[in-house]
Amino acid sequence: MPSRKKTAMFASAFFTCVFSFAMICVVLATQHWMSSEVHFSGTNSTITVSLTYGLFSGTCEQFVHAGLQVSERTFQVADNLGNGKAKSMITAIIVILVLSLLSSLLSSGFTCTNAVSNPYQTFLGPTGVYTWNSLCGIFILIAMILFPVNIQENSLSILLAQGCFPVLQKHIESAHTYGYSYWIMLLTIFLNIASIIIIYFYDHARYSKKKEQERPIENAPKDVILF
Repeated sequence: MPSRKKTAMFASAFFTCVFSFAMICVVLATQHWMSSEVHFSGTNSTITVSLTYGLFSGTCEQFVHAGLQVSERTFQVADNLGNGKAKSMITAIIVILVLSLLSSLLSSGFTCTNAVSNPYQTFLGPTGVYTWNSLCGIFILIAMILFPVNIQENSLSILLAQGCFPVLQKHIESAHTYGYSYWIMLLTIFLNIASIIIIYFYDHARYSKKKEQERPIENAPKDVILF
């Protein structure tokens, strides 16, 4: 059976891993990744499309500066994008987040296993926890980088606005605000770092204690050396 200290440390890491897993689920399930105001020039006025969307769905609303407002409608991101680069990158982000979800799940399993048993000399020990938490954090970071790239380089918001209202004409400007679904990913990275730090402190303390016990006899006090 593991010591109380080990159980407490790995149990703490387990809860951070579970929380990380839950946060990734929230990121995938919610549509508050981005809020955009996209402006187009109309025949006699300026048209503004207000968008709020995530990886799978969103809402859009059209305002004409003359005072006309089109009621809010819901759209599917994949349907509005067709088969271009923007859709491919959205698909890549989803795949990466699913991989991070699996990594977080495995990390939770490894920390739980270590909290109740002693698979210390195998990959199921701290090495496995370090690996899966690191991979999860890396996947999340990649997703956080790819999404803004998709906004800026592939004009994601503009394409979605034109998908909602096909009659829109020349694009003038856009304003973007990242929502909580996006920033939760940053929290997830911190949770993975916290898990690694917790296990590192335990691992380091155990290593130091082991080295102390294996101290060579020449370093022992002279009065306890037997001849």
